[in-house]
Amino acid sequence: MSGSPSELPIVVLDALMPTSQRLVLDRRGSMVWEVQSHRGHYAVKVGYPIEATADWPAQPWTALAPACEGAVLHRLGFDDFAYGEWEHGTWNFQPWHEGPDLYRLWEPCRSKGSSLAPHASVALSCVEALAELHAKGWAHGDVQPAHFIVGPERTHLIDLALARGGHVPEGYDFPFRGCLVHYEAPEIARSVLATGGAEPTPEADIYALGASLLISATGWRAVEYPDDAPRTFQREAVANGRRRPVKAPGELGDLIEAMLSHAPEDRPTIYEVAKALS
Repeated sequence: MSGSPSELPIVVLDALMPTSQRLVLDRRGSMVWEVQSHRGHYAVKVGYPIEATADWPAQPWTALAPACEGAVLHRLGFDDFAYGEWEHGTWNFQPWHEGPDLYRLWEPCRSKGSSLAPHASVALSCVEALAELHAKGWAHGDVQPAHFIVGPERTHLIDLALARGGHVPEGYDFPFRGCLVHYEAPEIARSVLATGGAEPTPEADIYALGASLLISATGWRAVEYPDDAPRTFQREAVANGRRRPVKAPGELGDLIEAMLSHAPEDRPTIYEVAKALS
């Protein structure tokens, strides 16, 4: 398939009968729509395969990601969602969560000359959201600031397509080949460099959460490499532990340092992180 679909799949339109719809995100292989309908307020994800280009390898797995996430939501016991197939890939819809993501919420803390410190209560709400997933025996695999939606009542951890911890139907499953490198733990980066794949773990999620808190609070990535560096170079920097000499302000500083420990066994558990923030 060349290009992205310009409209919601017919099967989704039939299921939701939208009263309004807004395209929120259109990136390689994935679209996200905000949909209002008489049934409720939903996020609709539509996946399609990426064809190879001169500077980008083919990524057929993007077509499967929405249904894979739907299967994960089912295994986790969520309700008010659905998933399925359309002519170019798969789709899911799930409740829409209002609120800014972590990075946007802490933007005032990153302003030049700002005296605002990141709130530990917000960090704790992110920890609690991840702890719920870990308690059910799952690792997220793609923890990043954009995946924590800080709502008025609670923080939601979204985008579960790369999560591992239970059975996913074979037709929707695909290998884990790492995530956004800024938040990739060293052991994940090493495995991807060596074998092309890895296995998400709670310990790697802890590292990713620490990196997410750090960049949201300070604007700095945990590991130093040029912004335009090739992905392999980025992973090598992460795998080698090329940490920046930067520390989050306030009480988060030492905790994040521990979460970013190079060896997974040296990182605190999610429950120890929660206790430190409580």
